[in-house]
Amino acid sequence: MSKILFVLTGADHWTLADGTKRPTGFWAEEAVVPYQAFTAAGHEIVAATPGGVVPPVDQGSLAPEFNGGEEGARKMADDLASISEFQHPVRLEDVDLADYAAVYYPGGHGPMEDLAVDATSGKLLVDALASGKPLGVVCHAPAALLAATLTDGRNAFAGYRLTGFSNAEETQTGLAAGAKWLLQDRLVEIGADYQEGEPWAPNVVVDRNLITGQNPASAGPAAAEMLKKLP
Repeated sequence: MSKILFVLTGADHWTLADGTKRPTGFWAEEAVVPYQAFTAAGHEIVAATPGGVVPPVDQGSLAPEFNGGEEGARKMADDLASISEFQHPVRLEDVDLADYAAVYYPGGHGPMEDLAVDATSGKLLVDALASGKPLGVVCHAPAALLAATLTDGRNAFAGYRLTGFSNAEETQTGLAAGAKWLLQDRLVEIGADYQEGEPWAPNVVVDRNLITGQNPASAGPAAAEMLKKLP
């Protein structure tokens, strides 16, 4: 059994360009599906958030339209409620990467608010990338990569093939026009080799120990790729 660190957002809102605070958090499917895959394989999960706050779920991610109907929505909510680790996170500031075999970041718009500018998370990502340990980052969570700055000022993920929530997908959500910035644009700006797949279809990109997924449908396949790299 290995320990896998889940780094979740502590933000319950995403500030839009006009100052509006849109309620958000982490996206349930992107946390629950990998959690189930990892624990089914016998691994232990530890959750961490900035300051150790209980990570807020984006209530929209529990809606029937995102879970295949009412029954799926109930199951997602029940599965999420059963994950005690998310209710008792450790402080991200206290995490020692040496204690973990892999690191995973689920998305939701929350990371756009806090992890995108969190220096502690940024250093963890730099160290995780350098360690060779499997590093999974899905959907909007690649916003956290923006804070992964090296001592020479470059971004640690420059030159890496990766993906994340696309401009096309954000436009289809109706939120692109009001956003301060779009994730795909920022990933290109830091020098990453952004790989865009079809909107809402699974798209997982593996480059060395980095495994990224474009959208919620990519969370399960990304977890499967991480499991291949775990002992």
